[in-house]
Formats: sequence, C-alpha cells, structure tokens
Amino acid sequence: MEEKQPSLLHKISKVISDFFNPMVSLFIFFIYMSVRKYSWQESLHYFVPILLMIIIPVVIWLIWNVKTGRYTNMDVSDRVQRKTLYIFIAACVIIYLIASYFRNGYIDLVMLFILILIFTMQISNFFIKSSMHTAFNVFVAALFFTLNWKAGLIWLGIAILVGITRIILKRHTVKEVFMGAGIAFMVSFVYLYCNIQFQH
Repeated sequence: MEEKQPSLLHKISKVISDFFNPMVSLFIFFIYMSVRKYSWQESLHYFVPILLMIIIPVVIWLIWNVKTGRYTNMDVSDRVQRKTLYIFIAACVIIYLIASYFRNGYIDLVMLFILILIFTMQISNFFIKSSMHTAFNVFVAALFFTLNWKAGLIWLGIAILVGITRIILKRHTVKEVFMGAGIAFMVSFVYLYCNIQFQH
C-alpha cells in the first residue's frame, strides 16, 4: 500500500513549527535585544554566556538523546520523555543565573522568568502535556513587547500561528495548546509587571 503524502498545509505547518521552536525564537529575541539595547561588545558580553551555558548544551542534549533513542524527536512531544528535558534546561538556566549574578552583581530578569516558565511547564506536565512551542512563543512576545510593542504584537501573532501548527501536526490537542498559552500568559503578565517596576 502506497504511503500517503503529507498535504501542503501539513508541510507549511511543519516548516513554521520547526523554525519557531523555543530555542530559535529566544535566539531571535536576544539578537533583536542586542541590536536595540547594546553595543557590539556589550552584546557579546551578554550573549556569549547564554550561548555557552544554555543554548549549546541544550542543543547537544537534544541531539544526543534523539540519536540514542531516549527521545523520539527533537520536538520531545512525548510527555514522559519531556520530564528529563525540563530538568536539564532548568539546570542550565540555574547555572547561568548563578554565574551571571556573581559576574554582574544582579539577577538576569529574562532568564529568571524563563526558569519560572520551565518550572510551571514541568508542574503542568504531570497533569497535561502543555505545548512548549506555544508557551515559549507567547513569552517571547512579552519579551519583545518590553522593547517595542509593535514587535510584541507581531510575535503574539506568530505564537498563535505556531499553536495552530502544533494542532495541525497532531503534536498537541487544542486543550494542550491553550494550556501552554495560558501558562505563558500568566508568567508573561508577572514578568511585564516586574519589568515595569524595575524601570521606575
């Protein structure tokens, strides 16, 4: 029997979903923030530790676990497999936060709230497999919003689009996408409030 070819909608959804995964979305935000707020030297000072302590280790962890068969795919859509991913990401972020505090003398607010989002997603994972793609893109929209409200709205549109693709690809149910978005909206609201407080 001939295998059914994926539809054009399915292919487009896969491209959108793969591109706007949490790591890429956060990477794009950090690049945007670096251009908006910092000089080239300051950008490197801020971004290189994030790259070395979080992004590269998480990518290596994902590739290694997929290759050894512990994870089905780079998405880590499986609820049981996801537990170790959350723990590993949280450990990387905690190490970065401690190093950053000793290096700069203050807590990185963005990374602190990424850690809060990860912990909240981990708790949610015991009850429902919330969409990590949707959650992180909603939070990235909040991050963009602090720098440029128009960019924030554009990214919120991207987050909605990503949520739809997760349903089309059958990686998540509607309930799981809404749960991911709901968690991220709560965390984002507290982040935006704290961001305003720190600026005054």
